[in-house]
Amino acid sequence: MHKGKGMKFVGDSRVSAERKSNIPKDYSEYPGRTEAFWPNFLLKEWLAGSVFLVGFLLLTLAHPSPLEGVADPTDAAYIPLPDWYFLFLYELLKYEFAAGPYVIFGILIIPGLAFGALLLAPFLDNGPGRRPHQRPIAVIMMLLALTSVIWLTYTSAAHVDWETRAEQNKPIPPSSVEIDTSHEGYASYESNCMTCHGGELEGTPAGVPLIGTEYSAEEIATIAREGIGGMPADQFTGSDEELEQLVDFIISTNEQ
Repeated sequence: MHKGKGMKFVGDSRVSAERKSNIPKDYSEYPGRTEAFWPNFLLKEWLAGSVFLVGFLLLTLAHPSPLEGVADPTDAAYIPLPDWYFLFLYELLKYEFAAGPYVIFGILIIPGLAFGALLLAPFLDNGPGRRPHQRPIAVIMMLLALTSVIWLTYTSAAHVDWETRAEQNKPIPPSSVEIDTSHEGYASYESNCMTCHGGELEGTPAGVPLIGTEYSAEEIATIAREGIGGMPADQFTGSDEELEQLVDFIISTNEQ
């Protein structure tokens, strides 16, 4: 402290007398081990994300996702499937070690261990190198997880005819055809066919539409007795005369 004419000067030792530069360190001091976040690292991440996004958009244009109809809570025969990105977990539950009495392994323990291992991978292999051969543990765990997901997804999707499923469950517009309930074959249709094919022959998730059918009268009669595709045999339980009336009702309705 120095005394002057009515003034006192105080010095604070906590303030450095030398001004320090705010310029960051030169990254060349750490060759191959770090880089500037802006713009180097951020630009690389943006480019990688753009390539993935463009590829994903092209895939959706080439193979559109099949859309099903509006959910019907009264349809007990409908078997729901998860979205494509959960199919590998759905497929896992089909194996004996992850189903039945061991289902807790399939829904909780195995996925929990797998995702937990991926979370721990950076800590298990935290070497300074960034190349794959310098981080073998993390690379092996990631390749194993990626291979498992791809294989389980492919196996699950291969057992489902997605196009047929989407066609059967697509949204059905209201029918503009007038149903003749006074037709002698309507009673047979109501008791044997309406549950699966709808009150206006428009079809339901359990049965295809009969409006616009390309089958002949003989083919319709044969299908009613013997079934076709997912339709089992002996769905029609009436007499031969009632079958003829039913076929005539379907044909006449389509001729409107």
